[in-house]
Order: sequence, then C-alpha cells, then structure tokens
Amino acid sequence: MDERSKKLLKTLIERYIVEGQPVGSRTLSKFSGLDLSPATIRNVMSDLEEMGFIASPHTSAGRIPTPRGYRLFVDTMLTARPLERAPEFSAELAELTGQIQGQLGGQQFGPQRMITAAAHTLSNLSHFAGVVMTPRRAQSFRQVEFMRLSDKRILLIIVSPEGDVQNRIIQTDLAYTPGQLIEAANFFNSHYAGMSFDAVRDHLRVELQDLRRDMSALMQAAVEAGSSAMAEDNEQVFISGERKLLEVEDLSSSMDKLRRLFDVFEHKTSLLQLLDVSSHAQGVQIFIGGESQLVPIEDMAVITAPYGVDGQIVGTLGVIGPTRMAYERVIPIVDITARLLSSALSQS
Repeated sequence: MDERSKKLLKTLIERYIVEGQPVGSRTLSKFSGLDLSPATIRNVMSDLEEMGFIASPHTSAGRIPTPRGYRLFVDTMLTARPLERAPEFSAELAELTGQIQGQLGGQQFGPQRMITAAAHTLSNLSHFAGVVMTPRRAQSFRQVEFMRLSDKRILLIIVSPEGDVQNRIIQTDLAYTPGQLIEAANFFNSHYAGMSFDAVRDHLRVELQDLRRDMSALMQAAVEAGSSAMAEDNEQVFISGERKLLEVEDLSSSMDKLRRLFDVFEHKTSLLQLLDVSSHAQGVQIFIGGESQLVPIEDMAVITAPYGVDGQIVGTLGVIGPTRMAYERVIPIVDITARLLSSALSQS
C-alpha cells in the first residue's frame, strides 16, 4: 500500500470513529489534506475495498472500516501519546490519578477494593465497560476452622496464605459437637496446612482408614467445599459499566448482538480466556472482533494491559467497547491505570 492509500484509509477510519457514518469521497477530499480528484479517491477506495480494509454498506455510497482495516490502523497508523504528554487529556489524567491513588493508596484498603476501584475508573474514563481479572492465587490454605451453626450445618472458614478469608457452609449427615470440630480443625491444620485441597484429597484417599468414620466424613466434605471455594475465587473478573455498552448502537442494534453481548458478561469464559492471554504479553494489547477469535462479537474491541505486584505480573485489566472507539484516547487510560494499580498493590 502506498502512502496515499494509507493516508486516505487513516482519514476514513478517523472520520468514521468521530461521526459513525459511512465516509464518502467528498469527506475524504476535505479532511485528508491530499490534492486528489474525486475520481482518484474513488479508485483508491475501490482498491482498499478489494484488499479487505474497508467495506461498502448497501444503503450508502460511503465506506466503513473492516476489522482488518482497524487492525492496520492501530498497528501502523495510530499515535497514542501517554496521557501525561497530552495537554487535552490533563484533566482526565488528574481525575484518573486522583481516583486510583485516592482509593488505592493506603494499606487500609485491601486488594479487592483496589481492583474494584480500578474497574470503575476504567469505565468512567472510557465511557465503556471496565474489566479487571483478579490475581491468580495459590490454591493452598494456611489454616481452616469449623464453626457449628446447627446440628448438621457447619461453617467452614478457610484462610489463604495471603490472609484472605473464604467461608462455605457444609451440610453433614452427622451432628458434630464443638469439641469434635476443634479436633477436626487441629488435625486438618497440623497435617495439611500449606497444601492445596486437591493434594489433601489425594492424602485422604490413603489415610481415611486411619480416621474415625465421623472425622473422615467431615474431612471429605471440607475438602470438596474448600476446593470449590478456591476454584471460584481464582476465576473472579470484576466488570464495571456493562450497561454503558447498551447505549452503543454498534453493539446493541439487533437482538442477536444484544444476546451475544449479555453472554459475554454472564458466562465470562471467553473474557477470562482473553484476559489470561493478555497476562502473558508485555504492555497494551488490542483485540478486535472479526479478526480475533477471542472476541466473540465482530463490532467489539478489547484493550488490555497486565498489572503486577513487585514486578511480577498477577492479572490483567482493560476496557471493552465498540471497534469504533477513540483508540488514541482509551489506550493511554488503560496503560496508566495498569501502572497505578501495580504501584498501589505493591505498596499495600
């Protein structure tokens, strides 16, 4: 592609992002800065369409970008300045820094609070949905406790190595006394503390014959409940601003698009996969629907960046929006939020 074609494609995508309408040759002539005849522009547009970078809706003589066109745009034509170097975004930088540092800066706030605040901030500043995948945690536990709620209902309290607490209610066939529950917790902690619940399950298969029947039943129930709690806790994704996407016509213009959009947030499987892939990359990543199988909707784009603790990558955050978004504005927002969250978590 020659420089003239690149310039016209860049202009077309920028005007489409701003206006949301198919872009015609007259608009390209006005905004491209190139001294070209309408016929020449139409010929270039025809070539770009044949190459798959733009498409022509049936209802208009203008063109719109395709996912392939957006990909070329963000990879080779986009200049995303850091917010601190963009005067027009200085107010948003101050708001972003204030929100993140104000809510994440003190040790009185735990990691979960920081992550929730980061998701809200991403949504508020981008006007789309903000998403943060929580850090992957070790599946091991530091200690467990059993608390009797009623004759056959027991509260299992799990304390992780980081000091986080998970609670699960266990329904039992037998009635346990407080003394028996203390005995069970002491056995559990003295023999298995520091292991994962899956490892404890393997040990119990061998050691069950050495335990009394009442204790073995309680141990098995605790392992199943604890394993389930750790698995759920390890797949948390915080999403803020999903409803803002309902206001984006590109994503909500049909029932089929709406259905797929709600599936993304309800099931989260594809979202988790995408965020997990992003955690293995350096810096900001851009996924565009239609050219990335990780994005389930053609008109959707996801901008992500990994965040870490003490230099170690522990999770991913990002913005979910339409392919027709102001990438040069959203990319720095995602980038600086990841850096501020990393700093806050490292200091907490």
